[in-house]
Amino acid sequence: MLILVVDDHPLVCAALEMTLVNGLSDCAVQPAQSVAEALSAIETHDVDLALLDLKLPDASGLDGLERLRKAAPRLPIIVISALDDIRLMPMVRSMGASGFISKTAKPRDIFEAIDVVLGGGAAFPQSPNGMDINGPETRRTEEVHLAAAMHSLTPQQRVVLRMLGEGLLNKQIAYELSISESTVKGHVSAILRKFEVPSRMQAVLLAQRTMFDQALGA
Repeated sequence: MLILVVDDHPLVCAALEMTLVNGLSDCAVQPAQSVAEALSAIETHDVDLALLDLKLPDASGLDGLERLRKAAPRLPIIVISALDDIRLMPMVRSMGASGFISKTAKPRDIFEAIDVVLGGGAAFPQSPNGMDINGPETRRTEEVHLAAAMHSLTPQQRVVLRMLGEGLLNKQIAYELSISESTVKGHVSAILRKFEVPSRMQAVLLAQRTMFDQALGA
């Protein structure tokens, strides 16, 4: 079994490789420090599973997961991240990830997640307080958070968010709305702050995942 470990921290890669090789039978690890290296490894090796960090030098937000998923639609991908934000897990799942592992997870939790994913299942942990991340309580909490975030947007910020969802760049949005690019950047920063996410892609995904596109006037 060949596991692709995509992480730009050499020490993390080395620790994961040691854990996987020592804990799993007939396991080999192929390291990659960027999305580009991961894509190259997929093309040249018969990879069985990918462990993907979200923070990579050539990726922003969930862009790395999206690119890897498109390049290898059938490859099981487990996101392994230092970010334990509960809202991140449903997002990576909706983008095709098969599991989510915290970098603070114990080896046995990593092995269990890998077994589940290789068996065709999904391995997403519960939140720290024991709440099922896919359960009704979590969904209600997310809906309340998103509704409050959406309500706090100004009319122009809603338009900018809709245009971000259409894939427009800042300069294109500025041209369409006849405003400066710096003004667009200010709106984007405000949107990210109100949604409490680090990237525009995550803000768009949150809005789309809860069908808030209708509220944007689409």
